[in-house]
Amino acid sequence: MESYYEKVLMVGKRLISLIALALNLDDQFFEKIGAFHSPMSFLRLIHYPGELSASDNGNFGASAHSDYGMVTLLVTDGVPGLQICREKDKHPQHWEDVHHVDGAFIVNVGDLLERWTNCLFRSTLHRVLAVGQERYSVAFFCDPHYDCVVECLESCCGETSPPRFPPIRCGDHLEERIRTSYASK
Repeated sequence: MESYYEKVLMVGKRLISLIALALNLDDQFFEKIGAFHSPMSFLRLIHYPGELSASDNGNFGASAHSDYGMVTLLVTDGVPGLQICREKDKHPQHWEDVHHVDGAFIVNVGDLLERWTNCLFRSTLHRVLAVGQERYSVAFFCDPHYDCVVECLESCCGETSPPRFPPIRCGDHLEERIRTSYASK
């Protein structure tokens, strides 16, 4: 697991350097601002039971949500159930199946990248439907250093597009999202 973590962290950092280039920034922008000096990245092994219970209402292995951090790299076992909603603010929401591709990562943009890019890159609203079959996935959450300040990038705002979010420390954002998500539990 440690070896996998190190390898997928390198993939995540490479992806983030490509994102920086897409935003007209230096490819090492996020490294230079200290985002990945002691990142808060972590790996989560996820198992969705195959049995459906009456309390599931036959619907969800994981209800609709977006990931809190910067980028998530996901590997699945090929069992269906993962869905995304491309236009999360539109109602009714339209859900699409995410098809498995052997040897490929599924990449979810997280809420922090949405903040940094002033909604140019939107966080991925997704859910997992219970399909009556066991499902496994490995999620790598590529999240910046706790004290990294996330604020609208200059290349993502302007006179007609002012920043939509105030600056926030990465750790404060993640703690607040976790607190509000689990407050009722």
